[in-house]
Amino acid sequence: MKLEKDTLRILAVALETLDQGFPALPDLPAAGADRSRIDAVMAEIATRMQDNYPYFHPQYAGQMLKPPHPVARAAYALATWINPNNHALDGGRASSEMEREAVAGIAAMFGWKQHLGHLCGGGTMANLEALWVAGQLAPGKKILASDQSHYTHSRISSVLKLPFEAVPTDARGRMDMKALAEKIEKGDVGCVVATMGTTGTGSVDPLPEILKLRTQHPFRVHVDAAYGGYFTLASNLTLETRTAYDSIPKADSIVIDPHKHGLQPYGCGCVLFGDPAVGTVYKHDSPYTYFTSKELHLGEISLECSRPGASAVALWATMRLLPLVRCGEFASMLEQCREAARQMHQRLAANSRWLVPLAPELDIIVWAPRAQSAGEISSLTQRIFDAAAKRGLHLALIRLPVRFFAKDSISLDADSSSVVCLRSVLMKPEHLAWLPRLEELLAQAAKDAEALQ
Repeated sequence: MKLEKDTLRILAVALETLDQGFPALPDLPAAGADRSRIDAVMAEIATRMQDNYPYFHPQYAGQMLKPPHPVARAAYALATWINPNNHALDGGRASSEMEREAVAGIAAMFGWKQHLGHLCGGGTMANLEALWVAGQLAPGKKILASDQSHYTHSRISSVLKLPFEAVPTDARGRMDMKALAEKIEKGDVGCVVATMGTTGTGSVDPLPEILKLRTQHPFRVHVDAAYGGYFTLASNLTLETRTAYDSIPKADSIVIDPHKHGLQPYGCGCVLFGDPAVGTVYKHDSPYTYFTSKELHLGEISLECSRPGASAVALWATMRLLPLVRCGEFASMLEQCREAARQMHQRLAANSRWLVPLAPELDIIVWAPRAQSAGEISSLTQRIFDAAAKRGLHLALIRLPVRFFAKDSISLDADSSSVVCLRSVLMKPEHLAWLPRLEELLAQAAKDAEALQ
């Protein structure tokens, strides 16, 4: 058995309990198609869904795809029988309260006792809200993010009609402080985005230095921790990375994606503001929606309207089972992911076949086969990627600046300033135990690819 199935039994028991909460209602005939037709449709879906990479398995070590925890799956499914909408309390009383509690727990993980925040569809929407608030508070001023930050920041800035500028990065994929200081000196910057775990290489921007610049020039600091935020709980970060994470509470806003390391189904993002007063920016009037309670409705502090209450229920359930505390079970999972990346980096660096430009800060590693030029490296990388997939090892590809490989003296092709590399996101705790198997498959794939030269 490769897919977890115990959740189905747990869900059935919980569904009976939920049903008992509405004893006064008259019985209602089951809605929808008859059982045989549903069976046929579900069988067709199950067959078609086989056309996927095995994202749930440790041999999938490519993109940022992590299976949700069984309790998250069960809680999400259970909530859909009610199908609450967390826009207004009318549509989701219990799930709205669960959202408040879960969001407060995430804020507390970052050291914030007071905050304003909510869940949303994912990191893109969460970052949109953070930059929208920044634009409302500093109209027309520039948004800065590193050239290795997620592309969503430039797109969002365009949507918001705010000027955007990318800040160069150093050879470790981190925002270059000299370049940032020069841009800030111009006095037209409204917000600097510090990425805590770039999606490409897992690099962590030097947040303490960014915050120091803020003491000299007024601008907001937004922390995009969509991918790496939960690593604030890990005890095995380097001192430099730990120092950056410990500075997060000094930021103005934070984004984190529970649907990545938070073990949630897609989509579940979270945006947090350290100053609850920014809620005045959201102010709007919808009397037909907000009429049953004088309490704050979550829709009053969100750009989104209808939002799935099931996401909040699933997140609350997961945090109830696995509290967001250091030295806890959830933190241990993150530490195993981080250790898997550290050990795989050591294994690759010790093998003369590979070029390994960056030591991982979190659980993402990048490497490339050794060859004479950037073009040859990129070509061989693609062949290894294809050969690995045929052997059941699923990796990812990334194009990186050749300057990341400065110490390796790669020859540049006339038309190439970048090189295609292999990339793994070792975000499943099981990856640590599976490293020997992954290394074996990778070595076999490399030999297959070299034989094709």
